[in-house]
Amino acid sequence: MNSPEAVDFVIELTRQAILTTLWICAPVLLAGMIVGILIGLAQAVTQIQEQAVSFVPKLLVMVLVISLTLPWLINQMVQYSHDLIANIPNNL
Repeated sequence: MNSPEAVDFVIELTRQAILTTLWICAPVLLAGMIVGILIGLAQAVTQIQEQAVSFVPKLLVMVLVISLTLPWLINQMVQYSHDLIANIPNNL
């Protein structure tokens, strides 16, 4: 099992897992980052430095983004799982 083909397979499998994870997390993280920057700017202008002011809107936006992108997220996870399971016989 230490053949170069097996090592290449494991590397490719890991790469696909990492890319799928980043692709799935990207919408939620980007939405949280954008809202965090906007809230941070608003806090700097108004000089209100309360933690709840930044936490609650980020949480709400992130939950909203998850609920809106949930079908796409599930589709991405199912597609990755399908590809992973379908390639098992080819790489034994």
